[in-house]
Amino acid sequence: MVSMSIQGHINPMFKFAKHLLSKGVHVTIATTEDGRHRMLKNTKPSNLTNNTNLNNSDNSNNDSGIELVFFSDGLALDFDRSDTESLVNTIREKGPQNLSILVTDLTKVHNYSCVIVNPFVPWAIDVVVEHGIPCALLWIQACAAYSIYYRYLKNINPFPNMDDLHEKVHLPGLPPFEVRDSPSFILPSTPYHFKTVIKELFEAMDKVTWVLGTSCYEIEEEIVNSMASLTPIYPVGPLVSPFLLGEKERSDDVSVDMWVPEDSCIEWLETMPDSSVIYVSFGSLLSLSQKQVENIAVALKNSNKAFLWVIKPSNGESNYVAELPVEFLEETKERGLVVKWCPQEKVLMHPSVACFVTHCGWNSTLETLVTGVPVIAWPFWSDQHTNAMLMEKVFRNGVRVKYGEDRIVETEEIERCIKDVTEGPRAEEFKKRAMEMKELAVKTLQEDGTSNKNLNKFIIDLIVGNPARA
Repeated sequence: MVSMSIQGHINPMFKFAKHLLSKGVHVTIATTEDGRHRMLKNTKPSNLTNNTNLNNSDNSNNDSGIELVFFSDGLALDFDRSDTESLVNTIREKGPQNLSILVTDLTKVHNYSCVIVNPFVPWAIDVVVEHGIPCALLWIQACAAYSIYYRYLKNINPFPNMDDLHEKVHLPGLPPFEVRDSPSFILPSTPYHFKTVIKELFEAMDKVTWVLGTSCYEIEEEIVNSMASLTPIYPVGPLVSPFLLGEKERSDDVSVDMWVPEDSCIEWLETMPDSSVIYVSFGSLLSLSQKQVENIAVALKNSNKAFLWVIKPSNGESNYVAELPVEFLEETKERGLVVKWCPQEKVLMHPSVACFVTHCGWNSTLETLVTGVPVIAWPFWSDQHTNAMLMEKVFRNGVRVKYGEDRIVETEEIERCIKDVTEGPRAEEFKKRAMEMKELAVKTLQEDGTSNKNLNKFIIDLIVGNPARA
């Protein structure tokens, strides 16, 4: 399995690896060198095998069974990878050779039946094909995003003027939505290097034998069905930690944190009443402006509700955090907790959490669905607007913020959303719908569930050499 070491990219790979391991499949995960230090620093040592000497590799006795190896993205380890243009362009140039060398070394030890890539390393597909190994794509976004990308980039369906964000888009399997709800990588305003990544992926799709999705059929049924005659996607999710699906937590459950989670927040949640806490987190990549932080602070203070707020450092190695209003922490100390990072899955499953103010990353969306937590959808870029549209129109498990000038959400709008989801006329409806979605998502990985059947079919294809797309 091949991924860049971005938390939202690599964690679904680890989750899927665990499912494959449970079926008796050996898994090697290859990711970029820059993540080695952060992963091994913030992940339990027993969860991973750090294999650098392939000739002496023997993973049969490690707890997780996942072999972890690294290749260079072509940049120095101290390079600031928030410069996404340099990162994308350099890994496109240097990544293929570095990954190919690694694959050559690995195949001296193992006879691989498949290499699974994610959408953001499209150049890896050609590397895999050149080595004569079948290739699968693990689509780490919603099936809806896959459908929109495919239909747009393959010119399957007519699209309106993409410069007008309020134009309506009509596609099979999806409710009518506005251009602004499309994945941002196809919008004219998106930087060229991001457009290139997704364009090159869909140009290489003919070389991919299987498309597997981290979603589940039950929550995106019409969307999955609409793609069956074009290029099928087989959902194998929701790819979340097993304990979210009702299984007992195990020491070898693998999840990679690029920052150290503050477990004290779980102890704090234990002191709060059921369905009383507003959980606010915008994921591993986004950093908010000072103005936006101030607006959130005022809205949380005015809500008179308990809150857990994650304000991530702007860079994984820095200590910078946007400044909170001086009086805010003092005035809310009895009902609020602000942390730099937290164990999100454990937070979301805690009974004290009433709603989740989320950036709508797909991993967070899946975790929200599986835990039955209503949402305040606050999308920023990439697939997040599509996910927010799904929450609003398909999942119907919460509300969506409305942006003001300069892409800032005003204090009054945040207050409106908090009230709507926690105590407004539709609050009970949102909670009921969230629990219905939870029931659907949890069933799909059980023995007779659709995702488990798709996973078994994929493994059978590998064994008998009779792929889904010959």
